[in-house]
Amino acid sequence: MAILDRIKKLRDERGWSNYRLAKEAGISEGSLNNLFRLSNQPTIPTLEAICAGLGISLCQFFADGSEAVMLNSEQMEMLNVWNTLNKEQKMALLELLKKM
Repeated sequence: MAILDRIKKLRDERGWSNYRLAKEAGISEGSLNNLFRLSNQPTIPTLEAICAGLGISLCQFFADGSEAVMLNSEQMEMLNVWNTLNKEQKMALLELLKKM
């Protein structure tokens, strides 16, 4: 799957707009829109920022799906909630979890 198609798929799975993805990734919406409009490939730092915004690693981004990870229902629920949080909420939750 092409990089831009993969970004779109992951964005759409979350029900996010380009604006939301750009905000979560800490990049400008114009930069993100230009990637799609001009069919440009993102630089590694931009792709890392997009992955961070999506809450995944570069490794997960490029995984072909054959490396199945089995999550139980509680883990899935936790990840689904995590994906709806903004950057500040994620940081606060991580701090809370580290103190437990």
